[in-house]
Amino acid sequence: MKPISGAPLAPATIYRILLCVVVFVGSAAQAAWAQAPQEIETTMKTMLAATQSKSLQDFVAGGDAAFNATWSQPMFDSFSAQFAPRFNQGFVANYLARLNQGGYQIYLWKLEFKDGGDDRLVTMVVKDGKVSGFFLR
Repeated sequence: MKPISGAPLAPATIYRILLCVVVFVGSAAQAAWAQAPQEIETTMKTMLAATQSKSLQDFVAGGDAAFNATWSQPMFDSFSAQFAPRFNQGFVANYLARLNQGGYQIYLWKLEFKDGGDDRLVTMVVKDGKVSGFFLR
């Protein structure tokens, strides 16, 4: 076996290695620090807790007038019946991103359930600080 040369690396090689390290660390740090604004995170958690406790009033509290008018008690009861049992077993919500579309801010979270079943994507549509749409897909 031939020994590895102990010759110093060329400056261009050192520069390329350092650049790769900086790009990698910067990308990883940015992804790890991504968070929704506190008031948005609180609203989303309130809506999930309201789904779990079957409280339509708490669920629509952060919504605009159109959002509140959309949700009837029977519709919410059906929604809650579908998701509350999984919420009761435990879950983790991981913030993914915010999108700007047509004057609305769309916030996305990944829900991972402790029951090991399929994950869900939470989509919360916000305009002027009020919820205009809320979807679990």
